[in-house]
Amino acid sequence: MPAFPDVPKIAFEGPKSKNPLAFRYYNPDEVVEGKAMRDHFRFSVAYWHAFRGTGSDPFGSATMLRPWERGDTVDNAINRVHVAFEFMEKMGLEFYCFHDRDMAPEGKTLAESNKNLDEVVKALKEEQQRTGIKLLWGTANLFSNPRYVHGAATSCNADAFAFAAGQVKKMLEVTKELGGRGYVFWGGREGYQNLYNTDMKRELDHLGRFLHMAVDYAKKIGFSGQFFIEPKPKEPTKHQYDSDAAACINFLRAYGLNTFKLNLETNHATLAGHTIQHEIEYAGHQGFLGSIDANTGDLLLGWDTDQFPTDIYLTTQCMLSILKYGGLAGGINFDAKVRRESFEPVDLFYAHIGGMDAFARGLKIAAAIRADGVLDKFVRGRYASWDSGIGKEIDDGKHTFETLSEHMLKKGDVTPNTSGRQEYLEHLINMYV
Repeated sequence: MPAFPDVPKIAFEGPKSKNPLAFRYYNPDEVVEGKAMRDHFRFSVAYWHAFRGTGSDPFGSATMLRPWERGDTVDNAINRVHVAFEFMEKMGLEFYCFHDRDMAPEGKTLAESNKNLDEVVKALKEEQQRTGIKLLWGTANLFSNPRYVHGAATSCNADAFAFAAGQVKKMLEVTKELGGRGYVFWGGREGYQNLYNTDMKRELDHLGRFLHMAVDYAKKIGFSGQFFIEPKPKEPTKHQYDSDAAACINFLRAYGLNTFKLNLETNHATLAGHTIQHEIEYAGHQGFLGSIDANTGDLLLGWDTDQFPTDIYLTTQCMLSILKYGGLAGGINFDAKVRRESFEPVDLFYAHIGGMDAFARGLKIAAAIRADGVLDKFVRGRYASWDSGIGKEIDDGKHTFETLSEHMLKKGDVTPNTSGRQEYLEHLINMYV
């Protein structure tokens, strides 16, 4: 029996369509800047939100109507795989992502958990072969179980570190077996609540050692996928070591992990006091831009609400910077969940259609802005003083404090500044949106 019998395969019907179960802007075969839309995005569904989310929150119990759910058993996990692939087929989603504990129930021991996962992986392989849908990246849940109360790789308990290593070992094997393009590390518990009881250097050293072990094992088993770190500043811990793009890049360089890239999330950027465009720009110019967890938060709420992205300005800003740095090594994963009040199965379709259409519009708007060259021309003009004269000489390494002081003593004062024209540029972007 199909899980979504009343929902047809979602088709592209164009901007004039009024059908809420159709794409108005996402046309996977449409070529933008020399690449098909599907290849710009590599849209992925987040298994944990779409198929394991219940609608519960700190103040209320589950609300989601999911007729296919019959308990946390291996048999139901296998049935859930078929539901997920039916959804992805109808949506035209070509990728998915998952944690080990999303996919199969945890056993009483690591061996039992691995056995449960193996059973479900068989079903995943069959469905991938049947549909052509691929794994974008895998990851291990190193934050939910009470054993990780003090962290996993950064725990004060060496056994917790060892157990986490066992989990990641298994998930690297599974990710390779399923042909995953990459593997993500998110340090949900890798941080601290209180520095009175924390040896920060020791914890960071252990985290660096843990990631090196992962690199070594990946080489041993022949897994060539990209490794990603996902920044987040807080929640659940007071301070997480992977707090933002700059902190992650500093950590990776300090511990000789320069082959890693970043998996950036909009809501995490907000919690860090940044915009997602800031994080993409920072990672991009440093050579660490990897993948995107697409969502948004509610600025009136102080936590990670993981809402679907529908703001065209947001997606345009993302795509301007992603295109600027040559695209993503990974893809765009909808790490987003339907609202607690949106509890019917069809709401999963409305949510993903809205997110995919928003990014398609953002891509086309960004491409039009880039084709006209208006932003590039303005920025080049703003920094023109560095293209000749004293500016070029500074960039070419021909000056010291002494020579620059002498230059200004002769000149007397700076060349008058020009306007930054922020309001003009914001109005300019509106012309394209």
